[in-house]
Amino acid sequence: MKNTIITFMLLLSAGMFGQMYNPVKWSTSVEKISDKEYVLKAQAVIQSGWHLYGQYIEEGGPSRTAFSFKNPKKNFELIGKTTEEKGHEVQDKIFDMKIKYFEDKALFTQKIKFTSADVSNIAAEVEFMVCDDSNCLPPSSEELAFKIPNVTKVALAEETVVVNNDTAVTEDKTVVSTDKTVSKAVAGPVKKQESKGFLSIFIIAFLSGFAALLTPCVFPMIPMTVSYFTKQSKTKAAGIRNAVIYGFSIVVIYVLLGSIVTAIFGADSLNALSTNVWFNLIFFVLLVVFAISFLGAFEIMLPNALANKVDLQADRGGLIGIFFMALALAIVSFSCTGPIVGTLLVEAASKGGIAPIVGMLGFSIAIALPFSLFAAFPGWLNALPKSGGWLNTVKVVLGFLELALAFKFLSNADLVLQLHWLEREVFLAIWIAVFGALAFYLFGKITLPHDSPLNHISVGRLSLGLIVLTFTIYLIPGLWGAPLKLISGFPPAMHYSESPNGIGGGNTETVSKQTLPTGAEFGPHNIITFHDYDKGMEFARKTGKPVLLDFTGYACVNCRKMEELVWSDSKVLGILKNDIVLISLYVDDKKDLPESEQYVSETTGKKIKTIGNKWSDLQIKTYKANAQPFYVIVDHNSANLTEPSAYNPDITAYYSWLQSGIRNFKK
Repeated sequence: MKNTIITFMLLLSAGMFGQMYNPVKWSTSVEKISDKEYVLKAQAVIQSGWHLYGQYIEEGGPSRTAFSFKNPKKNFELIGKTTEEKGHEVQDKIFDMKIKYFEDKALFTQKIKFTSADVSNIAAEVEFMVCDDSNCLPPSSEELAFKIPNVTKVALAEETVVVNNDTAVTEDKTVVSTDKTVSKAVAGPVKKQESKGFLSIFIIAFLSGFAALLTPCVFPMIPMTVSYFTKQSKTKAAGIRNAVIYGFSIVVIYVLLGSIVTAIFGADSLNALSTNVWFNLIFFVLLVVFAISFLGAFEIMLPNALANKVDLQADRGGLIGIFFMALALAIVSFSCTGPIVGTLLVEAASKGGIAPIVGMLGFSIAIALPFSLFAAFPGWLNALPKSGGWLNTVKVVLGFLELALAFKFLSNADLVLQLHWLEREVFLAIWIAVFGALAFYLFGKITLPHDSPLNHISVGRLSLGLIVLTFTIYLIPGLWGAPLKLISGFPPAMHYSESPNGIGGGNTETVSKQTLPTGAEFGPHNIITFHDYDKGMEFARKTGKPVLLDFTGYACVNCRKMEELVWSDSKVLGILKNDIVLISLYVDDKKDLPESEQYVSETTGKKIKTIGNKWSDLQIKTYKANAQPFYVIVDHNSANLTEPSAYNPDITAYYSWLQSGIRNFKK
């Protein structure tokens, strides 16, 4: 049971840090209208599955596309605003505003009038943000160049721009554009990751459906409904058939709900949920409300008038009547299933795409399955436990779990902003309080509204209470630096804490900051770590050790798992501390580079403005990879000593890989 609870929470919140892509290819063209007036065109070709936001989105929404035209000598003036194509426009429920986005391609045009004839090129910069069904990339920028053609043809109509590797060609075959080539995203791992993500959503939703069955709103309906079908049907076969149709109707209703969520919100906003600060804060509040509802403070209910109307329709015979019976069940049980369904949709929404549909499919199958099975084998009803106070206990337990899960969303927001408000110790203290209160509740020391009088504790309740208490005690040493590998990757990492080196004996190694080389700091497990490539390489040359380049990220879940599960192994840790120089390069470091160090990438054509941009560009340019974690062992001339390694939780394999690199360095 303990592993089931932990697996439930981990799967519900875990997400890949994702891969760094460049899914938009920009090209430019110029259209002459008169001797002084031209139209500058910027064409965005968007990789399949990705979305580019429009220019005119209100403040408070997602990052919009924005153009800035460089005109230091005032050689031209802009006529009107930059225009864009029709695109897709939806009323976003989360932002409560209209949001416009583009798929496949987008054409932006800006009319200008020259005030000087001595102009051959116009420079511009476009800032934009793109999302796909599982990732939302940070806002990016691209330098654009518009070459002024020497043509006399006047064409007022818009022309379709066809993009090839080197140029953009207008329909009249005049070559008038430049193109910046960007690296292609690796599609294979993404498809595997999406499939794995959907499978996780389905499994969690299926288990959640069974949990919903054990609530006071659903469980008593099983014998009542099955008895109705068996008594009203003329034959046993007819009763089974009607019950199966009833179960199928339940599946249709919940899958329809998932489809509506997908259609209304769309992948353009859903896929931003896992990293967007405001979305994480909204979901934190939402899950707290759900938890309070399950604990008994109030019930989330649909209007009674709706339930009455649906119930009247259920009196009709045939397939329509059966369908409305299923709809009546969904409405009547909403006070219990609503928070569970809401939590599932929140997590599914962060995956984007069809994840809400997959989640509702798993949930509804688990709900519908017992009705069909018990209709086929009515004798099984005698084995069901009687309804009673234990049903409310299940509901309260789910409330505590949702409360604990809510703080993971709050932690995500804190990690993205690097505020250090919800550090590891605070997060664990909250969890200890939540699960400790749950243990006291299961032992009967805490009573909540709607609880039945508890004269004794059942064996099942006592067993679950002991499991929760054991888990709570297991969390306590984490306050003093214990690794807590059972929930690795779920709380903030060890170094994101008030005492990264451990306190009160939680970390027996005494660390002196005086022993740190210039430019280094203590990283995970007190490994001396450099965050600057040049300083790390300089130290490696002085000490005569090979270098481990660690391309990582602050919000990279798999990076934290590697550090907590693999790097903590005594053999691996011995190598990382004694035989190698670790350089950890954070590709999501948002600190700006000095203006003198900013440059345009030779690989992607993008302007490198932040420290994270710099390390990401280094990884793409040198190793043709853009996913994290990514490990490379190099010598003092930056030559590879072995094949690079990605996420690999196999301790033995990772240890052998490190040894191989060190052996090659010594040859």
